[in-house]
Formats: sequence, C-alpha cells, structure tokens
Amino acid sequence: MTLKRSKTVQLKTARGRTASSQRWLRRQLNDPYVQEAQRLGYRSRSAFKLIQLDEKFGLLHKGQRVVDLGAAPGGWSQVAANRVIQKTSGQIIGLDLLPMEPIPGVTLIQADFMSQDGLEGLMEICPDGIDLVISDMAAPTTGHAPTDHIRTSALCEAAYDFAIDVLVLDGVFLAKVFKGGSEHMLLERMKKNFKSVRHAKPAASRAESPETYVIAKGFRGI
Repeated sequence: MTLKRSKTVQLKTARGRTASSQRWLRRQLNDPYVQEAQRLGYRSRSAFKLIQLDEKFGLLHKGQRVVDLGAAPGGWSQVAANRVIQKTSGQIIGLDLLPMEPIPGVTLIQADFMSQDGLEGLMEICPDGIDLVISDMAAPTTGHAPTDHIRTSALCEAAYDFAIDVLVLDGVFLAKVFKGGSEHMLLERMKKNFKSVRHAKPAASRAESPETYVIAKGFRGI
C-alpha cells in the first residue's frame, strides 16, 4: 500500500509557532499517511508501516498470538487485531509503560517489558508462548545521530531478548532499528537463532528517517 500525495495544505497562520513547529505541522498536514490514518481511524501513521511489511513478508495470520512491545498509541495493535483475531482464536497483547485507551480485541498490559512483572504478566495470559513479537519502539531522539542510533539499537536488543524468552518454535520477530553499525552483533545473534533475517524499509517510513526494520523468521529455539 503506497498512497498518493494530495493537494498541498498551507498553514493559515504561523502566529505563536516556532519555525521548527511550523515545519512539523506543515509536514503532518501534507502527509498522506497521516490523512489516511485519520480517515480509517488508526491511532498513528505508523500503522501503514506494519501493513506494508505484512504485505511483503506475510507476518500476520488468523489465530496467531501476537505481542506488540511499546504499543502506545496503538496503531500497530489495531492492524494486528484486524488481521489476526477470529471468532475462537487469535490474541493480541499490547505492552507499554504508558496507559492506553482500550482497543477492541487487544489485551493491554501497562508494564515495562524488560521487568519480571511484564514478562510474568504476559505468560499468565499466554502460557503456551507467542507466535509473533512486533516492536516499533525507538528511543527519544537527542538530535545527535550516533547517540540516537546506539539508544535505539539497545532498545531493539532488549526487545529481542524478550522475544526469545517467549517465542514458540518457528516464531517471528519484527522490530525497528536505526542502521549505523552497532546493530551487527545483534544481527549475528539473530542469524544463529532464526532461519532467515532480512531488512526492509516500508514506503510509509519517511525517506529522511534512518529507521529500517529487521524481520527474523523461523525461530530455532535457544
């Protein structure tokens, strides 16, 4: 799914706004994914990143047990619920430190996924393990690219450590990374524990963003 850009929207007034806030607002107003997310009721434009990754790699299937790490505001959980939940099977668990408004078909856990409480809370709900762990998390940016890369890579590594604790055999891990060098050790770990490891940058990911996504399929177990 790639959207066409609509007619450019101009700000009616810049009163009281800094130059940077004007640029951000202008970009939001003219972003076709923002517009389409609002039209379809998705909580974030990033929902389309998961839609595009799923269309390319076939990640989401009816009846799966899926965990969305750092789920807030809930766009990825919404997409997963639409594609996984069926009458008698399928389960989506959204984990985040932040409180979230309820999402139909999604079990929300307000906890730190890196804590024992977060892991135990999940395993109480899904004692037989998880089929797919997804993560669109990124550390808050500092404006210093090397620092931002290292912090987000560390977050991805924590998500991976969580995933290998809960995934069933042949399970799948999907996570955001910032390419830049420090992720190589993590990729080597993934290649040992999964049958295939690939990178992709969906069309909904802004061209200027350093983000990409790693897709690890076929969990071998530890």
